[in-house]
Amino acid sequence: MRPTRVPLALLAGETLDAAFGDPPNAAHPVAWFGRLAASLDRYAPRTRAAGVVATSVLVAASALAAARLGRFGAPLVLWVTMSRRTLLARAEEVAGALEADDLVEARRLLAHHLVSRDTSALDASEVAGATIESVAENLSDGVVAPSCWYLLAGPGGAAGYRALNTLDGMWGYRTPRYEAFGWAAARGDDVANLLPARLTALALTLAAGQDAARSARVWRRDRGLTDSPNAGHPMAAMAGALGVTLTKRGQYALGEGGRAPEARDIRRAVALADRASLIALAGALLVGSRR
Repeated sequence: MRPTRVPLALLAGETLDAAFGDPPNAAHPVAWFGRLAASLDRYAPRTRAAGVVATSVLVAASALAAARLGRFGAPLVLWVTMSRRTLLARAEEVAGALEADDLVEARRLLAHHLVSRDTSALDASEVAGATIESVAENLSDGVVAPSCWYLLAGPGGAAGYRALNTLDGMWGYRTPRYEAFGWAAARGDDVANLLPARLTALALTLAAGQDAARSARVWRRDRGLTDSPNAGHPMAAMAGALGVTLTKRGQYALGEGGRAPEARDIRRAVALADRASLIALAGALLVGSRR
């Protein structure tokens, strides 16, 4: 691919996402992929071998389909593999519900759009914290990682990554049903996000301005507190940048010593993520122009 085509495709993909957000589910290839994976899940054996085969076939098929679109399809592939606008809009919906003192609606929105955990017992501060965590983690998964994989392997890389990340969200659980079958999706997603998660944390730290030193300090100190080898990086950098403690009961406290998060901190996180996404885009354009 010619060097000039790489930044043009990145800009076009980012512009489509900024203008329209995610396509509706009826027209979204990722939603189609999810339905296909769900159908396969119903009939596949619950073994690690079956999970490896299913994950490999689905990821490879997605990558090959996107690669066949060629350079003219790259902006469309990037558009449907990114989710910056939708992510930030969903977070602001939760903030709005909290600001209206509607905790029940805030919990519902959080569970419906942003997290897979049970939100029914979360208090307002925990809802705010979980939303901020989701913004940080999904900035990596839904913005930085697709760009990284596009730079590494073209449209097929971006699509293959998004397929793998989707399978991890569906199958990557340590439950009796998915402990073995979801192993390949979970471990594959861990490997695929090693670089993007750290680049996202760096972008968040750079975007923190006068709070950059605190962001870097908390990132360095708390990045290993989560079970995931990747999620702790952007989440800890975000906690440090905002000066809040992001807590998941019985599991971790990122940014310990900071204050409890509030609804207004969700809006601060959205603004920070927006700046960080621009920094990440600038870096991707620079790298792409030199390919």
